[in-house]
Amino acid sequence: MSRNRRRNTLSGALVFGLALGLALAIAGCSGDPRTAPLPAAPPAQVTAVPSPSPSPSANAVQPVGNPTVVVSGLKAPWSVVRLETGSSLISERDTGTIDELERDGTIREVGRIAGVVHEGEAGLLGIETLTDGNRVWLYAYLTTASDNRIVRMPLLGAPGDYSLGARQDILRGLAKAANHDGGRIKFGPDGMLYATVGDAGQSDRAQDPTSLNGKILRMTPTGDAPSDNPSAGSLVYSIGHRNPQGLAWDDAGQLFASEFGQNTWDELNRIEPGSNYGWPTVEGIANRTGFVDPVYQWSTAEASPSGLAYLNGTFFLAALRGERLWTVYPADHFASAKAWFIGGFGRIRDAIAGPDGTLWILTNNTDGRGSPRENDDKLLQIRLEKVSKG
Repeated sequence: MSRNRRRNTLSGALVFGLALGLALAIAGCSGDPRTAPLPAAPPAQVTAVPSPSPSPSANAVQPVGNPTVVVSGLKAPWSVVRLETGSSLISERDTGTIDELERDGTIREVGRIAGVVHEGEAGLLGIETLTDGNRVWLYAYLTTASDNRIVRMPLLGAPGDYSLGARQDILRGLAKAANHDGGRIKFGPDGMLYATVGDAGQSDRAQDPTSLNGKILRMTPTGDAPSDNPSAGSLVYSIGHRNPQGLAWDDAGQLFASEFGQNTWDELNRIEPGSNYGWPTVEGIANRTGFVDPVYQWSTAEASPSGLAYLNGTFFLAALRGERLWTVYPADHFASAKAWFIGGFGRIRDAIAGPDGTLWILTNNTDGRGSPRENDDKLLQIRLEKVSKG
């Protein structure tokens, strides 16, 4: 594909038939084994008990109508961030390219990050931005020939003419592999940078306190360990993770993360500092002393969760193998979930808040594991409405 491309495909209505299954699939019922209580504090053990599915909060939302195409023709996109200027940036995993999506729907190449090596699931993964005075930094989680690392570059120029400045390494030496690389990075409400790091195919790393793999990390914008991390001088925030790829905070500032299981259960976890989420000893809700159970779990065929967003009392979870968007409603210490657009758009990699109260989702059918449709991959915009109480 020519990288000097400019396309204007904003808001073309996406039409597909009833056979693609826009009907809602509702998951979460009385005694559902997929849900466990939300811990009120970091517990040594969380016990899953049969319970009625909670009602969504008063401000909870859900998709309505047919999504529209914001832009198409993306190649293995992985992450998208919106800028205050009205432009957005998209990472393309295999090429190491950062694209700019302009306000009018035009897309252009900002630049390629040098040294990115793609193999399997590895390459240019999550991106995030930080405004520091008059400077905007673009952060990226990427794979090199020797490791996974987090870097940052100043974003230079103006909308329609952005470029990347010199790269600074923030964190180096994370073990890499063709799978289980994690890769999501987000700034939290505390101003710290959080990163999901997979076990890179060696499950024992997740329980090894000396390894940064199989962990969720928390660091300052320059890569240092904050003084209030669970262990002095360590970036490790939580342990026992297999391949987490989603991060989001609720209205109270509580961190949640989505995680790929192995053969049985995918997970949504409430992340407490210093807690252990069990991998590889346990997978899913296990009721084992010393490990924190997920607040919701799915079979791997239903989810394979990647990006995670939180809007209006609602978590939106992007499902790859499950080829659907999940809404998750935490309430009264339990969680319920519904599935949307099953099979309608194929694999979904990321979900973020869009403009004017909408949701953006990023498809991922050109990553070597999906079945590309015409003009894949796409960034889609979804209108949201309050959940009906009727």
